[in-house]
Amino acid sequence: MGDNKIDYDYTVGPVSKTGRKSNLSMFMVMLGFTFFSASMWVGQELAAGLDFKGFIWALLLGGLILGAYTGALGYIGANSGLTLDMLSHRSFGKKGSWLPSAMISFTQMGWFGVGLAMFAIPVAKEVFGLDVTPDHMPALGYLLVAVAGILMTASAYFGIKSLTIISYIAVPLIAILGTVAMILAVKRGDATLVEQFAKGTKDLGVIAGAGLVIGSFVSGGTATPNFARFAKNGRIGAIVTIIAFFLGNSLMFFFGAVSSIYAGGNDIFEVMLNLNLFYFAVLILGLNIWTTNDNALYSVGLGLSNITGFSKKAMVLVGGLIGTVAAVWLYWNFCDWLNVLNCTLPPIGAILIIDYFTNRKEYADENAPLKTVNWFAVAGVVLGAVVANLLKWGIPSINGMVIAVAVYLLGKAVCK
Repeated sequence: MGDNKIDYDYTVGPVSKTGRKSNLSMFMVMLGFTFFSASMWVGQELAAGLDFKGFIWALLLGGLILGAYTGALGYIGANSGLTLDMLSHRSFGKKGSWLPSAMISFTQMGWFGVGLAMFAIPVAKEVFGLDVTPDHMPALGYLLVAVAGILMTASAYFGIKSLTIISYIAVPLIAILGTVAMILAVKRGDATLVEQFAKGTKDLGVIAGAGLVIGSFVSGGTATPNFARFAKNGRIGAIVTIIAFFLGNSLMFFFGAVSSIYAGGNDIFEVMLNLNLFYFAVLILGLNIWTTNDNALYSVGLGLSNITGFSKKAMVLVGGLIGTVAAVWLYWNFCDWLNVLNCTLPPIGAILIIDYFTNRKEYADENAPLKTVNWFAVAGVVLGAVVANLLKWGIPSINGMVIAVAVYLLGKAVCK
């Protein structure tokens, strides 16, 4: 870089030895990434559909599969030091990489906007007593969205350094305050956890429950290399990712489940309001969304930078602006669409994983020739996404991965 500017985010090359982070910093960043309010809604669904034993089995099975997927991506990211987009250059081709970059940017920008509204709408209702409906959002509500958007965009703009700082502040606070609120909620109830879980319809199977667990974060998890590449080595990248994803997601599901069965709310924010912990509630809600939103926007910046050639920082600002302006509309109209898109991302991760482990020598050689487009990888993602969305049997994200890998390997055999 001729103008002596140091790229601390290593947008186009591997993270150097000096750029690597401590194990604790990596753990905080990855844990913060999984602290996502929408996962609490999944916890509520699990509590309604499963008894306590089923709930635990669904968490373990889903967590195991999600951990294997994100752990493999964490290993690849840390071992190569490359972003998801740079890894896609190898597996999808230089221009073929635009497909994964576009898909991850689009979904993460959408979730960023939804996250802003998930903060602004409850605060507008509970703190300011405003009437918010799908057809009406008061001006103060939009102001809250704008302030949150500016703050969260700023932390993504300054890159991995500020993501780490936010995580160090937010992760302990969310974990401690959330756990305290959960214990207080259980103490206020007149039945044990197991008895309380036994109430309700219980019409969900363990496999379907595990599918919800996987689906809750498999799309965000696809962006794992963007963060895990700062770990000291591949083994640490994998271990930190697996532990953080399992712990973080399980905690969110527990918060959501206990909240719904004891306090009638769908997340820890409502439980804290019911326990009269008003200011803590707002703090927890804001930090919880912030830790995921800045990571999401960081991935948007990297993805759009790969497609356009503009700097990551400029693209973070563009993504943040679009996400903020569209936030309220996204919240009311786009969540179902985002769930459709969620099914399109796991096939990308599956192809990255299989390509890396079958072509390790090429990844080690920085000067290895790149294809323009690897059409079999592209076809694998498209077909995998279609199957994941249309096939009603099994777990959608896994169906998509299996198809994507099969198409990719078939293409490889044909080429040989």
